[in-house]
Amino acid sequence: MDKQRIGMIGVGMMGHGIARNIAAKGWPLAYLHHPGNQPTDDLDAAGARRFDDAVELVAESDVLLLCVTGATEIEAILSGPNGLIPQLRPGMTVVDCSTGIPSVTQRVAAQVAEKGCAFVDAAMTRTPKEAEEGRLNLLIGGESDTVEALTPLFTAFSENRFHAGPVGAGQTLKLLHNYVSLGTVTLMSEAAACAAENGIDAGVFVDCLRWGGGGGAALERLAPFLLAGETAQMRFTNANARKDLGYYNPLAEETGTRRDVARGVFAALEWLTENDFGQAMVPEAAKAFRAKS
Repeated sequence: MDKQRIGMIGVGMMGHGIARNIAAKGWPLAYLHHPGNQPTDDLDAAGARRFDDAVELVAESDVLLLCVTGATEIEAILSGPNGLIPQLRPGMTVVDCSTGIPSVTQRVAAQVAEKGCAFVDAAMTRTPKEAEEGRLNLLIGGESDTVEALTPLFTAFSENRFHAGPVGAGQTLKLLHNYVSLGTVTLMSEAAACAAENGIDAGVFVDCLRWGGGGGAALERLAPFLLAGETAQMRFTNANARKDLGYYNPLAEETGTRRDVARGVFAALEWLTENDFGQAMVPEAAKAFRAKS
């Protein structure tokens, strides 16, 4: 695959790392200027082109890569009143790296297909740290030929790739992943709050979990906050976590599977967002849960 021109919308905490790696590895990159972007001086220095107008960005791109908050933003960008679908040219590919709702993804993808374009959902896991290192995990939904053609681009910013099935399958796998990941950290945060209120030393609590049934990636992202008040290992807000669980619960309901635990996780995250902890990072829930409700 020749290195096609990549147009990117969404250079935030995750998107910046994606963009930096794409540019550093020789792909022609353009990005949309937006107040929500991280600083982009390094992208400019690497030869990336900044656009202030999304229509102009699309006109100069072969692959449109989106890394925004969720389904609402994807619909607005692509199929809303001022959406970009009418600007797409036959043969272009749209890649959505956001966390969305599978049914919305499939609906938008069908509209993209009507323009003679391909659509792939490539949701991400891991953190901004791995994004900057080019070591994301991608959970992918799309036609096999399209996914294969995009693999050199995906390799530029990801370490592991999981092709889950047709369009929407990547988003489904992401919701399953985030339910397990965020749910585990939320559970541990509640336990950590209870431990602290009962005089259990944080170091002892963490070591107990590490050498017992609580060890794993979720603990290692929470532990730096419990031990030193650091959130760098999990720069993801409680409001975003609530959004993702808000996507997962309807998916499980539509599927007909039990979601009792998922409802509990959502309730905990909703409490955080309604009590001024929405913009706090997920590990900070361990402190917030000590507040007396």
